[in-house]
Amino acid sequence: MPTALITGCSSGIGRALADVLKNAGYQVWATARKTEDVAALNAAGFKAVQLDVNDSAALERLAAGLEELDVLINNAGYGAMGPLLDGGVEAMQRQFETNVFAVVGVTRALFPALRRSKGLVVNIGSVSGVLVTPFAGAYCASKAAVHALSDALRLELAPFGVQVMEVQPGAIASSFAKNATHEAEQLIGEHSPWWPIREGIRARAKASQDNPTSATDFAHGLLKAIQQSKPPRLLRLGNGSRVLPLMSWLLPKGLLESGLKKRFGLDTKL
Repeated sequence: MPTALITGCSSGIGRALADVLKNAGYQVWATARKTEDVAALNAAGFKAVQLDVNDSAALERLAAGLEELDVLINNAGYGAMGPLLDGGVEAMQRQFETNVFAVVGVTRALFPALRRSKGLVVNIGSVSGVLVTPFAGAYCASKAAVHALSDALRLELAPFGVQVMEVQPGAIASSFAKNATHEAEQLIGEHSPWWPIREGIRARAKASQDNPTSATDFAHGLLKAIQQSKPPRLLRLGNGSRVLPLMSWLLPKGLLESGLKKRFGLDTKL
């Protein structure tokens, strides 16, 4: 029975992936931060593990229990929304710790098990790493970093028979927008220079749920790619996952920026 480990399985993409891989015959190690989420995963028949992906000691304990690992899916992450200067360096550090640094930390900890199995690393990026939008600068930058790290890891792990696939989802039905809105609301206040256009910030936080693809459909698409003899280097799944990067590449930069300014209320003087 092949073994898969998925981070961030409390809901959304992570939970859907855990369900789909389990039904496909994988032994699924499903991780989550909160005790109640771990209990729910355990009750559902997964090898549930409480894990903060930034906790190096917890990662060492996890690695000690895994002899072999066929598939590692680095899914844990969140979206920090709001003006870059309102959030500042501290907000960016939090964003990068979970979305970027943890990708390296988790993969490094589980590399021995992946090497023994000649396994596959799947990094969940985003089309936001290709088409950068306002009020999501830290998130977009983190996903652009995931793209660069995935390319580097693919080259560096090749001698060991370990493959790397990056996935860039489009709009996927999940709690992402709810969590992103919560993050944004922590920054939105009358002290902000962007207070007069706060609805643009809220609109960006909710944008990921515009006509989303279901998480289950996304998970089935990813499973199909994982099971290929040569998994693709880059996989785009979900509504907008192909159109948005195409827009970024083909549209003149000035025209694209004008459209984004209008969409998010930045075509005004403050």
